[in-house]
Amino acid sequence: MQAIRIKSWLSRPEFRLVFLWVAPLAFLGLFYFFPLWKIISLSFARVDDGFSNAIRELFTSQSIHQVFWFTVWQAILSTVLTLVIGLPGAFLIARYQFRGKSLLMALSGIPFVMPTLVVAAAFNALLGPQGWINLILMDLLDLPTPPLQFTHTIYAILIAHVFYNTTIVLRMVGDFWSHLDPRLTQAARTLGANRWHTFKNISLPLLIPSIAAASLLIFIFDFTSFGVILILGGPRFATLEVEIYYQTISLFNMPLAATLALIQLFCTLSITVIYTRLTSRLSNPLHLQSRSYTQERLVGWRDRIFATIMVSFLILLLVTPLVALAVRSITSLDIGRVLVGDPPPGITLDYYRELSKNRQSSIFYVPPTTAIAISLGYAMATVILAIALGFPAAWALARYSQAKINRFLDPILMLPIGTSAVTLGLGFIVALNRPPFDLRASPWLIPIAHTLVAFPFVVRSLIPALRSIQPRLHQAAAMLGASPGSIVRHIDLPLIGRAVLVAATFAFAISLGEFGATALIARPEYPTVPLVIYRYLSLPGNLNYGQALALSTILMGVCAAGILTIERFRIGGIGEF
Repeated sequence: MQAIRIKSWLSRPEFRLVFLWVAPLAFLGLFYFFPLWKIISLSFARVDDGFSNAIRELFTSQSIHQVFWFTVWQAILSTVLTLVIGLPGAFLIARYQFRGKSLLMALSGIPFVMPTLVVAAAFNALLGPQGWINLILMDLLDLPTPPLQFTHTIYAILIAHVFYNTTIVLRMVGDFWSHLDPRLTQAARTLGANRWHTFKNISLPLLIPSIAAASLLIFIFDFTSFGVILILGGPRFATLEVEIYYQTISLFNMPLAATLALIQLFCTLSITVIYTRLTSRLSNPLHLQSRSYTQERLVGWRDRIFATIMVSFLILLLVTPLVALAVRSITSLDIGRVLVGDPPPGITLDYYRELSKNRQSSIFYVPPTTAIAISLGYAMATVILAIALGFPAAWALARYSQAKINRFLDPILMLPIGTSAVTLGLGFIVALNRPPFDLRASPWLIPIAHTLVAFPFVVRSLIPALRSIQPRLHQAAAMLGASPGSIVRHIDLPLIGRAVLVAATFAFAISLGEFGATALIARPEYPTVPLVIYRYLSLPGNLNYGQALALSTILMGVCAAGILTIERFRIGGIGEF
């Protein structure tokens, strides 16, 4: 009798839901909340006068105030510029069918999974002192120095952020817009309203939740920007993220770094909670229509001109820097040779060959092939961890969507995306340094950090597929005598195979390009590819610059293959990544 009661209790939905949440919450508790608690404790550590020196410096240091103000206003301006450029593109994607649209969407998604260091290297290759534009202008105008000062300016930061985040607007707003019933606007036009009044009074109010959600996500990414600021901003500009890194690595001022991380956390997590509320509203909005019903072909000359201009501009913005990076990596242009009038050399693979040579005999030299192998190993471990933890969480959210506990835990899962990678790395340093959790020398420390970054993307990639499974299939299988395990194996898993592949690719690409947390916790003898790229970019000389471009191109190719795989197998979901 007791065994029957236990079996009956274990089969209850409440127990299944709790069981699904055990591993994800345990992981977040140990590797997210525990390090954050250590950061908070370090921030408020008292001294003899009963007040934290770090807190005092936070309120009295003019330089810290300037860093915080710059972090806020550059994120706001970057977000506004991204919306200005992305919303017309979202309208084109949402309302029209045209040849090459799927390829355009795939190309627009490449920057989003591109490592920030590769993005910085791409703009350097296009607009930097040794970039294509400056080299061409110097040659045409016979100038002794590069005429365009792009790097180490606020314009470089803003343009890189727009390049990085435009796809968020195209996908989140464009996907939602493409499902709105066109009969609403058609009725308004029939009653005499022009296009502007129709958009302002009908379409815009319906789009505001998706625009706000995209804006908040873009603001979070810009607010916690690290690699772009570090490389393209240079020493003149610093966000909270860069300042945390500087205080930790250069000054060893852990209390102040922890205090800055705490301020950043408060800001980003507040925005993350609002973001999850907005995306939950997008899950079941209005009476949506399929794209086959809402989208039309380009027929009028105005529509064709608009589409041509918009597609050309998006390709110019999103593809040109990447092409410049790839071409520059196989072209050994030397500014000195151009100045004396020598003809520029042609195509060469010298920079790629030099990757395997240690000409400076540096004791810190690690062959790029070793760095690639290390990165691939970390990425595979990240995929395993992220899928193992993200699948039960996504299953719980999709299959028990009405459970009250899910309304609380859904925002909790999104917290890592609102936490900077540098803050996560700092938390590992201050928390995981004593037994039984002394993982400083463990090879699993970096995959764990990468899993925290990839975890929300995995969950959001799996949820639409899990929600698409019709309950009637389960009911029919159960009536035919199938056990719950058989239903999962023979119905659920085959249906969500593509979503699992997309989630795994997301985790793999994110791990390959992660730089912020890795820069703090990686051991010098075991660098990842982004760390090696940063080393090359930090060293003077045309050879080091060329090697950075070559390695960046290799990493770009892997990430581009990943996003093309995602686009090929992605299951569309409104409000999802």
